[in-house]
Amino acid sequence: MSISKAPNNEWWRGGVLYQIYPRSYQDSNGDGIGDLPGITQRLDYIAQLGADGIWLSPFFKSPMKDFGYDVSDYRDVDPMFGTLDDFKALVERAHALGLRVMIDQVLSHTSDQHPWFAESRTSKDNPKADWYVWAEANEDGGPPNNWLSIFGGSAWQWDTRRMQYYMHNFLVSQPDLNFHNPDVQQALLDDVRFWLDLGVDGYRLDTANFYFHSKSLESNPPRGRPTGEDPAVSAANPYGWQWHKFDKSQPENLAFLQRLRALLDSYPNTSMVGEIGDDDGIGRMAEYTRGGDKLHMAYCFDLLGTQHTAPYLHQLFARFLNVVGDGWPCWALSNHDVTRVATRWGGATPDPRLLQLAAALQMSVRGTPCLYQGDELGLPEADIAFEDLQDPYGITMWPEFKGRDGCRTPMVWDASAENGGFGSGRTWLPVASTHKPLAVNKQQVTEGSLLKFYQHLLHWRREQNALIKGDMHLLPAHPQVLAFVRESAEQKLLCAFNFSDEPVQWELCNEFAQAHPVSESAVSGAVIKQGVVHFEPWGGIFAAP
Repeated sequence: MSISKAPNNEWWRGGVLYQIYPRSYQDSNGDGIGDLPGITQRLDYIAQLGADGIWLSPFFKSPMKDFGYDVSDYRDVDPMFGTLDDFKALVERAHALGLRVMIDQVLSHTSDQHPWFAESRTSKDNPKADWYVWAEANEDGGPPNNWLSIFGGSAWQWDTRRMQYYMHNFLVSQPDLNFHNPDVQQALLDDVRFWLDLGVDGYRLDTANFYFHSKSLESNPPRGRPTGEDPAVSAANPYGWQWHKFDKSQPENLAFLQRLRALLDSYPNTSMVGEIGDDDGIGRMAEYTRGGDKLHMAYCFDLLGTQHTAPYLHQLFARFLNVVGDGWPCWALSNHDVTRVATRWGGATPDPRLLQLAAALQMSVRGTPCLYQGDELGLPEADIAFEDLQDPYGITMWPEFKGRDGCRTPMVWDASAENGGFGSGRTWLPVASTHKPLAVNKQQVTEGSLLKFYQHLLHWRREQNALIKGDMHLLPAHPQVLAFVRESAEQKLLCAFNFSDEPVQWELCNEFAQAHPVSESAVSGAVIKQGVVHFEPWGGIFAAP
């Protein structure tokens, strides 16, 4: 049966998303865990910041082994976060404020406590026997191939009920669904439709390239032990020592994304952004968003590492522009899975000018920016003691990798209030002492604060047509300066940034020889004199010809 296509106003194309990690945003009932009513309470703040939509990390029923990314019921709210009525109230309030609501969909795997898996593991011939990825042992009793879990060890777990191995790309308690089974696809599409009917405006798709595996179960080719030259490959985690040719990013994924897109296209003004974790993130991001029939947008991890020099950024965006075609990216500098950008790029004592420059870059490249809660405050990575760790990834990989808890600590709203205004009682993760001086209530009344800068930047950006939907043209590479032009039918803007802690003089090209700055509040630290831009350390400029 064909599905009619609804209109889409493309609010997502260039709109600013704000990611909320529900456990850590606002606790409304004093149990130490953030919840949906708490988020609703803080939506005015997000609207005033200048965001266009929110992305909520999972709040579905879950045993919380991976804090909601292990779903046991796709159609209900976990009691720790509230109720379905609380979610409906959140959506209603968000829409009243002009905010779109996107929710996380974890489709590649479920919790081992999901009823589907409980049935699947009982036998090899039950109705859901083929709903997960099961395989026979090798003759020596070992797993069927060399596939690895991102969280450490083999991606295969022996199950004594079926006397077979099941696949898990993440925790042992997160078995992978078998997308080669059409019944699995349809069940998931039905669950996606459930939330669309409740009024959500779209989805962030967790691990969007992990849905399909190679049915032949070939072993992945070796990549080799890391030499330290590639920052994307961790020496602490053997997962990066393989080329992931067969366990993810299979060609069948495209057809499922087309089915998913067709479903969303039947609801007005919806969108979805996919998380791409791949050996070639940029290439996969382009493949999954080209053509207007798969993902609306996607993001990869190329800006979520430590590198932020002008040459690195130039080659990254050059490659992106070369392959993206009519696809659309989403650019994040932080999220709930990586060290906060203030620490990752700025070190132990990040220069406030660098944090402003990072924001200006994120808000001016072609694509949709996604801001992670607390980055608008400049929150550094929290230092969590081993005994306070909650993340199973960090507990397994300690001490070389401390996990993701340091970027997931509670939001700080009031510097003088208990737990920084997050809530009363013992919090699920400790509130970092380094965060309290950066609380919202302090920065809201301090001119020159990073929060004030973000507010100015986001509201100014809304009026710049070239930054919302314009084309992007990179200017020649430079050791310190990253520069590009954004251009729409109505506007042309030069965006130039000194990504170094040294001043530099940079000569304007002929087209911008008579350029003049267009906004001091959007970025600063640079002046134009006789066709030359004089940059201070970490300075930037937006200019019109």
